[in-house]
Amino acid sequence: MIAPDYFRDQVTLTTPNLRLEPLGPQHFEGSWAAVHDPESRRLTGTHATFTEEQIRSWLATRADAHDRADWAIIRLSDDAYVGEVVLSDLDPHTESMSFRISLGGASVFGKGYGSEATKAVVDYGLQVVGLHRISLEVVDYNTRAQRVYEKVGFHAEGLLREAWYWDGEWSDVVVMAIVAGH
Repeated sequence: MIAPDYFRDQVTLTTPNLRLEPLGPQHFEGSWAAVHDPESRRLTGTHATFTEEQIRSWLATRADAHDRADWAIIRLSDDAYVGEVVLSDLDPHTESMSFRISLGGASVFGKGYGSEATKAVVDYGLQVVGLHRISLEVVDYNTRAQRVYEKVGFHAEGLLREAWYWDGEWSDVVVMAIVAGH
């Protein structure tokens, strides 16, 4: 069993091009820009409109969330915020969590940052935290993300039919997971 407060002391992860550091108030500008990027909103299904105070408040609470890990994705070459990546919904008994990632807009898409951050977090979750299973949901039209997840080792497990509504159209949601040792 994994301790329910495993992420009390959240670590920073480093990859060849990125630093994944605990998300906090210092990431306001990047987070604010990301929640206003139309393509990021479409790919994450973000319908809500957030106030500056809501974003600041959310960021201020991340350090106190010991049952999840929220990382800011920082590009090493210039310390730019390029997105966030999260392990959430810890179930200590089944040693499982949910995964999500959001890049900060079209200017950082297609550069490998999503792949690099996903691999780092999944490896950390399975090899260091000791998770047995990491799952995610992705809208069916986000084929770029699905390819990244498959490359890292996620497998499609099911389809939630017409579970996503955006711009007057229904889309399916693909459920994917990776299991330790498979």
